[in-house]
Amino acid sequence: MSATATRVLVLNSGSSSVKYQLLDMGAEPDSGSAAGTRLAVGLVERIGEESSRLVHTPLAAGGEKRETEGAIADHDAALKAVAAELAADGLGLDSPELAAIGHRVVHGGLKFTAPTVIDDAVLAEIERLVPVAPLHNPANITGIRTARALRPDLPQVAVFDTAFHTTMPEHAARYAIDVATADAHRIRRYGFHGTSHAYVSRKTAELLGKDPSEVNVIVLHLGNGASASAVAGGRCVDTSMGLTPLEGLVMGTRSGDIDPAVTFHLKRVAGMSTDEIDALLNKKSGLVGLCGDNDMREIRRRIDEGDERARLAFDIYIHRLKKYIGAYSAVLGKVDAVAFTAGVGENAAPVREAAVAGLEEMGLAVDATLNAARSGEPRLISPDYARVAVAVVPTDEELEIAQQTYALVNA
Repeated sequence: MSATATRVLVLNSGSSSVKYQLLDMGAEPDSGSAAGTRLAVGLVERIGEESSRLVHTPLAAGGEKRETEGAIADHDAALKAVAAELAADGLGLDSPELAAIGHRVVHGGLKFTAPTVIDDAVLAEIERLVPVAPLHNPANITGIRTARALRPDLPQVAVFDTAFHTTMPEHAARYAIDVATADAHRIRRYGFHGTSHAYVSRKTAELLGKDPSEVNVIVLHLGNGASASAVAGGRCVDTSMGLTPLEGLVMGTRSGDIDPAVTFHLKRVAGMSTDEIDALLNKKSGLVGLCGDNDMREIRRRIDEGDERARLAFDIYIHRLKKYIGAYSAVLGKVDAVAFTAGVGENAAPVREAAVAGLEEMGLAVDATLNAARSGEPRLISPDYARVAVAVVPTDEELEIAQQTYALVNA
């Protein structure tokens, strides 16, 4: 890699979208900008539709946000459009300053425990994992193939959502089902949101002025998808999502934990097909199934107006959160901090307050004034007397992917 190649393009390819960021990872401390400086960010959405939309913001050039609409047929066309937008700002994919392209890949199974340079064998293994990530890995694969075709000479790196959770001990990762069946079909708990949990647990340790190896943290990643993790000394020892992102906390449209026999009951008694049950639990459950809304702001507005369905949905959401905080406190034995992150975790003060209310005997409390204050910076919201710190730590999955990618190709 050229010594001048310090930029990383991060791609997060969804089934009909591509999110991207271009970051400079090589800025010197005295250069006026920090390593990890964003040069451009953007989103292509509704790929494959006539009303496709590309939003591009050139941050380094001080330029204004640009929006274009029109049909973008596929991911190949989407990435070519992204490349054209970057080139218009002097940040093109043909730049010698581009060191690598980092790809978010949702499922890496047990084989991929760290960021990995993508070759044909790695891509084949990611494809082999499609049955356990049918909604995510195919889109990730499409993005990888398109990027490799555009820059076949450039290192392409996969950063896996599951990698951070591969440190879970077997007693946490295994389901209590027949071992031969589980092994034959790779049924176990993998966990997701790993780049976020890694980043937030490390930032929480920094906030406490300690090395990650000295800190036990419960991370609550609360967005439309939601997950919890127990991180002991920088290593994940348990997490709420399992074989798929359906297990665990109540989410925007996903049920989270549920008696497995519910699926049998719906098939036998309601006559629902496997696909219908899958859609019910993944797309029509959680907050939207309970009250018709998956936007926490709208739910809180409805609660303020006396809406009982919204109140019940909120209470169920909080009850599950409390259960995981309690469970992971037991798993860790000693907890130094509980960290809230992602869209709901960072912005919904009532959720944070309710999640720790009544847990004072466990050393948890929030200061009302600190909790209500809004900030984009990592911060403590617990009073000085609290035995366990409560933190709000904005996640930055793109920066985490860029850092891991750059470290690998620069090693």
